[in-house]
Amino acid sequence: MGAGTFVTSSNYANEERPAPARSVDLPFLLALIGLLVFGLIVLFSASWDFSLEMLGKKPTYMFSRQLLWLGIGIVGVYVLSRFDYHHWSKLVVPVTFLTILMLSAVLLTNEIRFGAKRAIFSGSVQPSELAKLISIIYLAVWLYAKRASLRVFSLGFLPLSIILGIFGGLIFLQPDLSAAGTVLLMGGLLFFIAGGDLKQIFVMLLVTLFVGWLVVQVSETGQKRIADFILGIKDPTQASYHVLRSFEAIVGGGVFGRGLGQSLSKFTGLPVPPTDSIFAIVVEELGLVGTIFLIGLYALLIWRGLVIARRAPDMLGTLLAFGLVLWIGMEALINMAVMVGLLPFAGNALPFVSAGGSNLTTMLAAVGIVMNVSRQRGATTHTDDEWRSFGATFDLRGRNGRRRVSRPGRA
Repeated sequence: MGAGTFVTSSNYANEERPAPARSVDLPFLLALIGLLVFGLIVLFSASWDFSLEMLGKKPTYMFSRQLLWLGIGIVGVYVLSRFDYHHWSKLVVPVTFLTILMLSAVLLTNEIRFGAKRAIFSGSVQPSELAKLISIIYLAVWLYAKRASLRVFSLGFLPLSIILGIFGGLIFLQPDLSAAGTVLLMGGLLFFIAGGDLKQIFVMLLVTLFVGWLVVQVSETGQKRIADFILGIKDPTQASYHVLRSFEAIVGGGVFGRGLGQSLSKFTGLPVPPTDSIFAIVVEELGLVGTIFLIGLYALLIWRGLVIARRAPDMLGTLLAFGLVLWIGMEALINMAVMVGLLPFAGNALPFVSAGGSNLTTMLAAVGIVMNVSRQRGATTHTDDEWRSFGATFDLRGRNGRRRVSRPGRA
């Protein structure tokens, strides 16, 4: 699993590729801009009282920090959109080791905030957010390099489990159950898309469910969240305090909302309205209409991201684009589902909307990589041979009317 493996096991390393000549997918870019503008507007409304009363800072404190991180993130988007994604095959191993060191530093520094050890540098950096991004990149590169042997247990499934175990275990120890679960789920999905054996994926699912059950049994936080979730499903009035206050905000929003800046719940006890609970503020102030608009922006971003994945010049580009846009969509879905009581409480941020520099910059970095895949969609490719020869479970290319589901018995 070293750096040399990635370079020597793929034959694109020494090829000359034409410089990307196409522009970024326009609908994808417009959806991103829409989400960023929408997020800034809502964050300004949701954060001024929290900055003043809870943090003891100026009313514009959180908004100003978000603007700073947004500026850094935009620079990152531009750089990564111009950075050939094939070079990740050489860089991903040292970057992964750096990320593991940062996750270890979180446990060693013991900087506790809100009952968990998740940040370093006085709460400014959360390595678990970076770990999600790097784990997707690492798995995409690794799966591409090992695509010929994914169905061999000792060469495919076993090393994958070790990779996911390292990332997931370090994140779990913080503890950050939702982030650890996200890493494991994304690993399984990428293994499936790359052509992993369905039996092995089924085994992984069973093991993950069993380990998750054990975690809940030994974790007081996990037990409480599951118990509150079950009570809330049976009777919404018995849900957790956080979800109950979210319900109040959502019901108060109605169809058209109370109006921008007119939320009442942010003054009456809704926990952390600028971060975890910002979706409740969106519904309360902008109503069902504003919520549908926000969901539509996410849907447009994910749809165009999947189109970019389908049109990628090779299997590596497909895995990267698919994994990164699906991660963005998953984070958004989990945050919204938690706020309406459809999932146990998790600390996932709402991408591009919630306050937080670590989440915002990593999400923008993911977008930058997808944009680079989009810009190279006209490059010379041998993608069809890659997918057919190594038995990918689904053919995301879909060209010339060929069947998208692979037939059994292929090499």
